[in-house]
Amino acid sequence: MRFDLLIKNGRLIDPASRRDGQFDVAVYRGRVAAVEPSIPASAASSVVDATGLLVVPGLVDLHTHVYHGATYWGIEPDPVAARTGVTTWLDVGSAGAWNVIGLRDFVARKSQARIYAYLNISGIGLTAPTWESANLGYLDVPLATRMAEANRDFVIGIKTRIDVNTVGGNGAEPLRRARTVADDVGMPLMVHIGKGPPTIEEVLTYLKPGDILTHCCTGHNMRLIDEKGRPLEAARRAQDAGVILDIGHGAGSFDFETAEAMLSHGMRPDVISSDIHQLSVRGPMFDLPTTLSKFLTLGMSLPDVIASATARPAAAMGLAGQVGSLADADIALFRLEQGSFSFADVFSHTRTGAQRLVCEGTYLGGRLMSRAPEPPPAPWIA
Repeated sequence: MRFDLLIKNGRLIDPASRRDGQFDVAVYRGRVAAVEPSIPASAASSVVDATGLLVVPGLVDLHTHVYHGATYWGIEPDPVAARTGVTTWLDVGSAGAWNVIGLRDFVARKSQARIYAYLNISGIGLTAPTWESANLGYLDVPLATRMAEANRDFVIGIKTRIDVNTVGGNGAEPLRRARTVADDVGMPLMVHIGKGPPTIEEVLTYLKPGDILTHCCTGHNMRLIDEKGRPLEAARRAQDAGVILDIGHGAGSFDFETAEAMLSHGMRPDVISSDIHQLSVRGPMFDLPTTLSKFLTLGMSLPDVIASATARPAAAMGLAGQVGSLADADIALFRLEQGSFSFADVFSHTRTGAQRLVCEGTYLGGRLMSRAPEPPPAPWIA
């Protein structure tokens, strides 16, 4: 058998298979056919020399907004995927029951990279900047249940944003309704936190093992640390019980101080995601590799950081073995640049790191994604 593609001489980090070392990776008909310390270049039609590069599974971004052209937040995914190594996007809450078909038919099915969705408990999704759960008339539990059931190949969870702006005077009622839908369809629930009320303690009472608490390093008053910088006991219990802590950096949800306090007390995020959208893609988040680089700066090891954006989000999505590993020949090549790099959180606080991940190539099914210009900002962003 002659391989279609051979990636040689790189450092392979594949947490799903527990490989970390110099391996050659061969692809045949869109699947990884061989992973060996050395494979002859003559065995493949196309050879990529990855000397000095990291070879990792295509990144899985657990918190994104890619419903472009139809929502306030959505970015066009493929141009970003090609330059960042992301091959699987999970759009969380951009679409609700009334517009999820559009996300599926007009965005996901036309995208080169994989896209899955969490359905917003609000039927209008994220059409507007916020307020989607301030009108309880938008939170139709039977309809959300029906649309999630009808789109199980695409909708894999339920999402609600719980902060004072989004819920208005409705408190935890949107969360209660989202919990009901998630339980009725047997899917996990993702909850966004930020500025309360409600309180973080009240939110945590609704979460079950396998649910996702996103923006876990928020610096706002729903943060997971107390005034002395120690993790809240309720948050630690929730993580120990199986609630997944997700970064969801975004433009307003990542605070270095919170992250440092959590890590110093042994409370590591389970997943590092970008919360990429029309605002955050322009800073200070920029993209998932930049977000991963921030956690290298905070002291997480390179294999741990890679696992947080490959195998762990794949498992959280119920897609372990399908995405986030090398099996499907979704592969990203990264250069780990050495130098002095300044990184900012959403409060413009900075930290200086010695390493930065830079994507050198994104492969889908063994085919290199071509890079294309990204669209200009939406008019309401500019």
